[in-house]
Amino acid sequence: MPDKRRPWAAATMAAEDGLLLLQSQALAEEEAAKTKEEMLTRFLKDKLAKEERSSALNLHKLITQWRAVLRETKDEELRQDIEILSQTFARVMDCKDSVIEASAGLVGQGRRPSPLMTPPQPLQSLVRDLEEAEEQHAQALRSHLHNIDRLLLLQRCRLMCLEEGYGAQLEALKTEFEAERYGGGEG
Repeated sequence: MPDKRRPWAAATMAAEDGLLLLQSQALAEEEAAKTKEEMLTRFLKDKLAKEERSSALNLHKLITQWRAVLRETKDEELRQDIEILSQTFARVMDCKDSVIEASAGLVGQGRRPSPLMTPPQPLQSLVRDLEEAEEQHAQALRSHLHNIDRLLLLQRCRLMCLEEGYGAQLEALKTEFEAERYGGGEG
């Protein structure tokens, strides 16, 4: 009966119901979109965190492998250096042994090397090595003394400059003191 008495009220109720229905549908769609957006954001954050962890792990693996390669390379270089040094040491020892044997051979025969006599080849080598070492030592000593002289000269110049500065400051203080003492002290 209300429809017969108030047709406009029923129409308004239907319109309000339709409006409420549309509003609730819009709210439901908004909620669904918001939920979907939150899920997508959470998914992307999780994916980013997983990617960062994987990246850190892979970087660690890469660094570890690179260090292993560098160690192997350095190991090979050091082994080659050791081999070369070992051969050099053996050659030097052989040379020195031959000098000792040659010296022992001369002494064993009851002969002493005379200055007119040509010394054996290994002995000449030893003498030459000794002369070269003495020459290198003398050169190093000359260079060291030259550097020390330069440092002393530099220090003397520095000390002279400091003394001049001290003298100038002393004179300025004396002048100021004299001016205060005799100049007026009333100030």
